[in-house]
Amino acid sequence: MIKFEHVHFSYTHTPILNDLSFEIAKGEFIGIVGPNGGGKTTLLRNLMGLLTPTKGKVLLDGKSPKENRTCIGYVPQTCNFDSDFPITTYELVLMGCTSHLNIWGRYSKEAKILADNALKKMGLFHKKDESFGKLSGGQARRALIARALVNSPTVLILDEPTANIDMEAESSICNLLISLKKEMTILMVTHEIPGIIPHVDRVFCIQNSLTIIPPEEVCKHIALGVYHKPKETEKDKNIEDSND
Repeated sequence: MIKFEHVHFSYTHTPILNDLSFEIAKGEFIGIVGPNGGGKTTLLRNLMGLLTPTKGKVLLDGKSPKENRTCIGYVPQTCNFDSDFPITTYELVLMGCTSHLNIWGRYSKEAKILADNALKKMGLFHKKDESFGKLSGGQARRALIARALVNSPTVLILDEPTANIDMEAESSICNLLISLKKEMTILMVTHEIPGIIPHVDRVFCIQNSLTIIPPEEVCKHIALGVYHKPKETEKDKNIEDSND
């Protein structure tokens, strides 16, 4: 589903991503961790076609991200939104259905049904007519996820979806993502490691370069924000010594 081939990216002369090569299969759930400024969000922007690699190639289901962008659902880290702007939760979710607009700029009946179903899935149908700006932090995050899911994407990208929300809302979102596992390919940037890591297939640690870590090897240091490669096990050391 996703392929990076020797991807480099720099802002002016500052390298951010250095020779990233990996493949992600359909239905995989990937947790992405790493320090601030390490390149996590830059990786996502290259995948969505919002940035173009300085060197290398990004493929999304065999095509360039710009050609295949409609298959992606995206939940941003923050939503800079005027809380007084007159938009309802329902209208926000409908914004994910722009492909269903008719020639008069109106949403189709199908789009409205999709928005209703997405709100029900996120437990927000009873909030559909309320102002989006008045929702709690957890409700607002679930509304943004509903907007990302409304068109049934094959790839769901989430940039710290559980940041700055209460534990109940965090648990609700994590349970939803677990339920979506295998239905779509999921990439989730997170610092809330203990709750979600047991459920991902692989962990990508981005520190300008990439280290892929099996979930069972993610240690408490990474949960505390100290990022490093997995320690060499005694078994690995013995194999290396025997090869020497």
